Amino acid sequence: MTLAPYVAILGRGPGRSRSLTLEEAQSAMSLMLNGSAAPQAVGALLMLLRMKGETAEEIAGLSRAARLALADMPPADLDWPSYAAGRSRGEPWFLLAAKLVAQSGKRVMIHGWNGKTDAVRARLADLDIPVGRTAAEISDALDAKNIVYAPIEDLHPQLFDLLNLRDTFGLRSCINTVCRMLNPADATTSVQGVFHPSYRLLQSDAAAILGWKNLSVIKGGGGEFERHPSKSLAVFGLTDSERYDTILPALAETAVRLHDGPVPETTPAGLWSGAQRDDFAESVVVGTAEAAFAAMGEIDPMTRAQVAWDQRLHQFEGQL
Repeated sequence: MTLAPYVAILGRGPGRSRSLTLEEAQSAMSLMLNGSAAPQAVGALLMLLRMKGETAEEIAGLSRAARLALADMPPADLDWPSYAAGRSRGEPWFLLAAKLVAQSGKRVMIHGWNGKTDAVRARLADLDIPVGRTAAEISDALDAKNIVYAPIEDLHPQLFDLLNLRDTFGLRSCINTVCRMLNPADATTSVQGVFHPSYRLLQSDAAAILGWKNLSVIKGGGGEFERHPSKSLAVFGLTDSERYDTILPALAETAVRLHDGPVPETTPAGLWSGAQRDDFAESVVVGTAEAAFAAMGEIDPMTRAQVAWDQRLHQFEGQL
């Protein structure tokens, strides 16, 4: 079978074209991932979806096929995708929030690709976040540290090839959203950041179709799941499989852009160890951890986040 029928469905023209059903989208993605689809047809389908605007059913079908093509992964409690391009962000403070969740005993799987910028991956070693390139390495990292970063090019090479077509198109495609919806470890909770607000509902609706339990989607710093402490935060998603949306109030009164807030000299490793103090950066980390704990159903997420932040220094006692 070829992609031609699906391209025709999307491209027949005004009055004749329509969106793909969940089953059609799943079948189309399977063809793209197994290498049987012509490259021209892949490009046509992805750009037609972009021009039309993807539906929740399409994203759910594409994501389901991508997940089924993935090798079995060890279990995790929290899925944390990181696929922002990084052009409008500074340091990846959200990595410290993910460490706080892991420190509390939850298994956190971060997976991602951030284009040509190395802002996220360059900080992993400094923060003692292991990289897992195989299922065995991911399992060992989660067992040892409760946290792992999985590069998408190793985790799912076929999906990465589709994601990397952005360089060919000069435009993002729905594959960016599919990667965010991959949830490779079938975690019961996923936290996702988007750059464009409209994707918050799209991704939460797709998660509902897929039968996910807990999800929080925010318009985060640079497109990541990262909270600006000076702004209220609109959260969309699922809790116990039921749709919800809520507003988290601002944590600070400083009206600055996220990447202008912390002192330029502050680094994630310095902040984590206590060697550096930066109230704004700390608010980003603790506020982001609060949002993550809330997504996981914590009754008092801010207290949990603040306690975890204070307790992190125990490992450095006698070193400062």
